[in-house]
Amino acid sequence: MADTLRPQWPADLIEKAAGIRLLALDVDGVMTDGTLLFSASGDEIKGFNILDGLGIKQVMAAGINVAVITGRRSPLTEKRMNDLGIPHLMQGREDKKVALRELAAQLEIMPSQIAYMGDDLPDLPAIRYAGLGITVPNGYWLVRQQADFCTSAAGGSGAVREACELLLCACGQLNASLQPYLEQD
Repeated sequence: MADTLRPQWPADLIEKAAGIRLLALDVDGVMTDGTLLFSASGDEIKGFNILDGLGIKQVMAAGINVAVITGRRSPLTEKRMNDLGIPHLMQGREDKKVALRELAAQLEIMPSQIAYMGDDLPDLPAIRYAGLGITVPNGYWLVRQQADFCTSAAGGSGAVREACELLLCACGQLNASLQPYLEQD
């Protein structure tokens, strides 16, 4: 049963999201705005949105696995995912569908139990493989066209949080995840 305290998502989207057991995320363009920043000394700089981090923690607390699959390797990505407690980090994986299939086999879940969130062509096969394909409004047009759901928030601006809330709502955990913040003394 879907939560009552929630944004208005279509019933067919809630139904598709109800059985999700794994949320797999791309990094650049989804967890960040997709901009690659480098210092004068060549050090990479990434900006991650704090809203996304709390959403990820709420989803994991509700029993949904979280994984990150990215084509690039970055110590900053590794640090952020470790800080969040994300158990599955697959960096340097150009073929994200293959990585997602490996992870599904490891976790013994079906494609219909996977939500994959990406923004560009390397993500498209994984989006099409997953039971619920999610993208962002600043993603590539073909990815937006093929995904089941496009967030209102842009990548790097709370889009992951929006996807997390959809999953929490669909599994009946959104109200419970928000309740501690609504309690009054």
